[in-house]
Amino acid sequence: MRPATTPDVADLLDGIPGEAAAGASGAVSQRRLPPTLEASGDQAELLDATLYVAQPPAARRWALPAPRELLLTGAPPLVAALLLVLAWELWIRVRDVPIYLAPAPSRVIETLSEEPARFIEAGSVSAQHALGGLLLGAGSAFLLGVLMAHSRIIERAVYPLAILVKVTPIVAVAPLIVIWFGFGVWPKFIVAGLITFFPMLVNTITGLRTIDAATHDFFLALGASRWQVLWRLRLPSSLPYLFAGLRISIPLALIGAVIAEWIRADSGVGQMIVIAHGDFDTPTLFGAIVVLAVIGVALTAALALLERRFLFWHDSSVGP
Repeated sequence: MRPATTPDVADLLDGIPGEAAAGASGAVSQRRLPPTLEASGDQAELLDATLYVAQPPAARRWALPAPRELLLTGAPPLVAALLLVLAWELWIRVRDVPIYLAPAPSRVIETLSEEPARFIEAGSVSAQHALGGLLLGAGSAFLLGVLMAHSRIIERAVYPLAILVKVTPIVAVAPLIVIWFGFGVWPKFIVAGLITFFPMLVNTITGLRTIDAATHDFFLALGASRWQVLWRLRLPSSLPYLFAGLRISIPLALIGAVIAEWIRADSGVGQMIVIAHGDFDTPTLFGAIVVLAVIGVALTAALALLERRFLFWHDSSVGP
């Protein structure tokens, strides 16, 4: 008589997210349990009760929203923006406001159309600075958040320093960073990274610790290691918090990049703003604001597409 074999923990956990697989039509199809589980009735029954997760087709998760969805989502803010621009244009013309105080929207559009290459180049530079800072700040915050979520000692040692970084005005630190790291791209990355660090750190810690207690006990009952619990339970459960932190951090990274460009830069929207301010060139100032707004909206939309891909299972992905 052959001795009973104990199922491997990795085999047990591998079955959890993959037992319900979506076909091309989006329907859920069930796979067989691993052979090591078929001989273990209790464990197979327990797993079988947890293995039904409906997944939409991969093509749908990567697809852009439908035209009707785009219309319902984008029409209200677009109409509100058009009404605001119209009221602004009428106010400038009726009150005959001097152009050095506030230009009419038509004048701003004219400025953008006269030198599109200049604004595109400045916007691309600032976008690179913002993305580099976001990668630096969010990446370091995530790695540190993983350590802090698993160790109260590390959290007590590091969290006060993180709060110190948060409450220190970035405009006071930016000149020192430029002095210390020179006039290249790294000061811009560091300033943008510092301003995005704290939101990502808090969301990472909260997300990694906010897990279902019953599911955690189930993993422990299977003998899962801390790495397996982190990779297969804590990290997937923290994705809504991580994406929320990124939504907060994207505009902050753009702000940090512009602040660093104010201090010292040869290009970028921040440098354009400094020059236009010195010349009282308000149409260019407002044009720079429009460029920054477009960059922020584009980055946020790209993040929304990623969120649609990876958070299809979460309540936040369900429309009204």
